[in-house]
Amino acid sequence: MISQDKKVEVNITFAGGASTPTGSNFLLNVGDKNFLVDCGLYQGEHTAETDNHQDFTYDVTSVDAVFVTHGHLDHVGRIPKLYHDGYRGVVYSTPPTKEIGELIMLDSLHLLKKEAEKKGLLPMYTDEDVSTAVDNWHTQKYHDVLPIHTSLGVLKIKFLDAGHIMGSSMIEFELNNKKLIFTGDLGNTPSPMLRDTESIKGANYLVMESVYGDRNHEDVSTRVEKLKEIINRTIKRGGTLMIPAFSVERTQELLYQINNMVEAGQLPKCPIYLDSPLGINVTKIYKKYAHDYMNTDVNSIIRSGDDIFNFPGLRITESKEESMEINGDTSAKIIIAGSGMSNGGRIVHHEARYLSDPRATLLLVGYQAVGTLGRKLYEGNKKVMINNQDVNVKCEVAMIGGFSAHKDSEHLLQFAGEAADTLKQVFVVLGEPKSAMFLAQRISEYYDVPVKLPTIDETVTIDM
Repeated sequence: MISQDKKVEVNITFAGGASTPTGSNFLLNVGDKNFLVDCGLYQGEHTAETDNHQDFTYDVTSVDAVFVTHGHLDHVGRIPKLYHDGYRGVVYSTPPTKEIGELIMLDSLHLLKKEAEKKGLLPMYTDEDVSTAVDNWHTQKYHDVLPIHTSLGVLKIKFLDAGHIMGSSMIEFELNNKKLIFTGDLGNTPSPMLRDTESIKGANYLVMESVYGDRNHEDVSTRVEKLKEIINRTIKRGGTLMIPAFSVERTQELLYQINNMVEAGQLPKCPIYLDSPLGINVTKIYKKYAHDYMNTDVNSIIRSGDDIFNFPGLRITESKEESMEINGDTSAKIIIAGSGMSNGGRIVHHEARYLSDPRATLLLVGYQAVGTLGRKLYEGNKKVMINNQDVNVKCEVAMIGGFSAHKDSEHLLQFAGEAADTLKQVFVVLGEPKSAMFLAQRISEYYDVPVKLPTIDETVTIDM
């Protein structure tokens, strides 16, 4: 048994998520044990497809367990590939993350197969690999401690509420009374639906995200008012409002806010299409776990009998046939569809139809990765390629950053500051280089804490 006073060395390898906001994948070596935090897909960049197919830079059979922060594709998307390549261990997460992760992996499988066929590549993994992952996936509630014996002592592992999406977690590893925390993605607290991100007071090492490390969001009241204004002016001119929305969290928050506006009589009557099978199924998970994972205000509303995800005018289009029938609706309308970056899913078909309509509006409500169609539209491109066809962009393009599920620059800084008194080092990851560097400089200047910007596949040693 290692003495509590003796320092021991622990290694972190940044196998993914360094200098990029996607592809979260961190290898933690603690004596004779190896653990992964996340195993996600790269998204957006022109090299993403090639990067995702590459062999892992570590021996997957040497990994003892995988811990997942949350169910987004860039955090779970390559877990089936782990099993495809020989991993046979356990995956741990909260219960909602397991259910959301399964939906996300199955949904992406079909898209990945299509992309692989186009480029003459073999599929990264199969349906069987997804099933194997789910069968070996164990769940753990927030704050429950999982003790694992290592050659360096007993490692205590627990999940803390990150407030990002339902079930999202920071993962805390404690050894010899020293704490290392991987943040995953941190929530845009206060959230209309979720509980606040937990405090990390007492943390000694921090591996933290930086997606919005160099910019701030509008506050809650501003973003809701903007949404209301955009809906009203688009419907007034007889146009279609297209909202590319991530199926997890963004879709549910939009439904919640529109539900409030409809009930308050603040919107004109119009059909509101939820045209996302994945979004529909994730919403069912949100309903299932509302009591345990949503904040007290939302739970009070639900107990009063209000279905926060259902309201007059909402039309659920789950099948392809129902989705195609939207084309026959020439009235002013709202379409919420995936994917959030317009790099696949049903939204691209609506964009192909309506981007050239001056009465229409495209509303972006989240981060748009470099190389995606969403990023090109955000940057003001007046001509884009959709399904091998040139489409002229004549519609209004609007952005509401406040609907992001990520903390902004100011709140990321405050978050790190909560543990400034005990922090020995911060590693800034999961952001574009500009964002990560800006946040790293601010943390270092404000709190006089050593900060590092790791490079891909770099290994660092920390004392615990």
